[in-house]
Amino acid sequence: MIKQRGARSICHSADVYNSQMRQGEVHQRLRRALRDSVQENYGVAIDDIVQERPPKSSLGDAAFPVAFDLARIAKMAPRKIAETLAPALESVQGVARVDVAGAGYLNVFVDRASYVEDFLAPRKNDAPKTHSKTIVEHTNINPNKAAHIGHLRNAALGDTFVRVLRYRGHDVEVQNYIDDTGVQVADVVVGFLHIEKKTLDEVRAIINEGRFDYVCWDLYARVSGFYAEDRERLKLRENTLKAIEEGTGPEGPLGELIAETIVRYHLTTMERIDVRYDLLPWESDILRLHFWERAYELLKEKKAIRLATKGKNVGCWIMDLGTEGEEPSEQDEKVIVRSNGTVTYVGKDIAYQMWKLGLLDRHFQYEAFHRYPDGHTVWSTTSDGTTASTTSDGTTASTTPSGASDAPSFGDGETVFNVIDVRQAYLQDIVQRGVALLASESARDRSHHFSYEMVALTPATCRELGFSVSAEEAKKPYLEVSGRRGRGVKADDLLGALETKARAEVDKRNPEMTGDEQRDIAKAIARGSLRYFMVKYTKNRVIAFDFDEALSFDGDSGPYLQYAAVRAAKILQKMSTSSVDITFPETLAESFETLGDAEADEIWSVMYEAMELGAMTETVLRTEEPAHLARFALGLAQKFNGFYHRFKIATEPNEAKRALLLLVVQLFHRQHKTALELMGIPVPDRM
Repeated sequence: MIKQRGARSICHSADVYNSQMRQGEVHQRLRRALRDSVQENYGVAIDDIVQERPPKSSLGDAAFPVAFDLARIAKMAPRKIAETLAPALESVQGVARVDVAGAGYLNVFVDRASYVEDFLAPRKNDAPKTHSKTIVEHTNINPNKAAHIGHLRNAALGDTFVRVLRYRGHDVEVQNYIDDTGVQVADVVVGFLHIEKKTLDEVRAIINEGRFDYVCWDLYARVSGFYAEDRERLKLRENTLKAIEEGTGPEGPLGELIAETIVRYHLTTMERIDVRYDLLPWESDILRLHFWERAYELLKEKKAIRLATKGKNVGCWIMDLGTEGEEPSEQDEKVIVRSNGTVTYVGKDIAYQMWKLGLLDRHFQYEAFHRYPDGHTVWSTTSDGTTASTTSDGTTASTTPSGASDAPSFGDGETVFNVIDVRQAYLQDIVQRGVALLASESARDRSHHFSYEMVALTPATCRELGFSVSAEEAKKPYLEVSGRRGRGVKADDLLGALETKARAEVDKRNPEMTGDEQRDIAKAIARGSLRYFMVKYTKNRVIAFDFDEALSFDGDSGPYLQYAAVRAAKILQKMSTSSVDITFPETLAESFETLGDAEADEIWSVMYEAMELGAMTETVLRTEEPAHLARFALGLAQKFNGFYHRFKIATEPNEAKRALLLLVVQLFHRQHKTALELMGIPVPDRM
């Protein structure tokens, strides 16, 4: 690596996390100094000091509007209050000056050289804070058919949140709950037994032919018509549900075979977008290991549920959802146990939530289920027998006995996040109510419904996927996805289409590459475009997936962010340096002083934005909104691209200025690449 004169190398291994946290400490010191000054001067205690970001670097690096809130209490002009508080901020280490702006804003300018040096300087024994275990449950695809486009949003949101939690020093356990005793699996079993007239061995033969998840996708759609032809056939579903829960008859083993096979397909699909899990808790094990039975006892003991003796729910165990003290009505009744003894989703999920929070005196057994190429193991709950674990290519790796002794310790989370779409909000509320009744309100508060809206398609994307679009539908901003209406989008089909379109662009830009190189880059671009699209919108917004928008190399897209990272890497390669070793010029302060104000502000804007990644991840966790990270990455990439076109680094004649410009590129590349990694977006060697 070429060292600039009067420079020293700051190794990335000094811990990026520590750098981000130290910048957070600067902001904390500012807020603490301001809080103390408010208390001393006005006798007012303010727990939450609001900190804003000025729109331009020339206006400051942090702004505090506290004087406006105090004006009503102190009965003074905000500007006079701000002038009284300014000295407290000026005394904070690292602050260059404080301006009282406008009617009373406190605008803080940091000492730029010392701020960067503090950000990059290694510190001994500065390990990340340790946190109690956090459990994130996401993806949760019914194991009855192929994953669809909506599952991709669930997985992308959940996995991004997991990555941010780990980046912030949390001990995170990722669970993917498998509902193998639900109605969806029962319907596929009904389809094989009563429509296709297949035996267990015949279904095994179909599995060996490949893409069994696609076969089940089509069969599941046919079952709806089968029931519609004769409503008496719905009794087949009821009987099948009971048999699957009990593991009896031809239905039980067939349901187990279908679910396990489909789950393996789901793991392979999610691995395409770099989403992984630690544990697969199976709903059947909740029943067979008596988790539900224990929760059922507790619910009855606490009088949280009652046996309905009249009305439409007679013979069912129900939870009353009406206002306490009022006579319950049938509309306020939620069935927990059906009259035939089968348990609803809500009942089983109450038991599962209690276990995740460490509040149920029951324990799972575990076995290895799947192994990723790097050796990471996905564990599965089990209730009996032995199961062969498999590698990512589907081959048998080993056979692990039930209750493997080397299994990690799962469950018992201090905080739990359940990534489930907003349409399940009502059911999630009932589950939370059940937890509160069995444990406490504080236990309920430890479990969070991380909700999100559905994924739709633009009319143009519908056409590209081969769906018919009427003239009236073409006028709509988006069209809902529906497998039953013939407009279901399988996740693998979508990823395949993205890779094909990305490959065409890569071929056009890089015709000299080998086919394997073009394929690998196309896969990276496709994954980046998909993952960014799924997190860039706020969770409460319905998103309309569009191929052209997702794959655009310009604007608000994953490829745009990837291209900025590739561009920075090329500069560093050309300068014969490395983004891993940050070159910190000793003349940084002098370099800033030799620049004009506008030029210095532009350079500083990129640097300061990059160093705010730590603060942004804190915002993501506080708001439970990954879209903040996407907005940050986009803004940072835009600033860097403006910097790239403004300054010519390699040909800059002034050595001190060239060192400063190189530092900007190194700092951007490290921080931007980290932000992309947190969203699961890879950075290819070329675009």
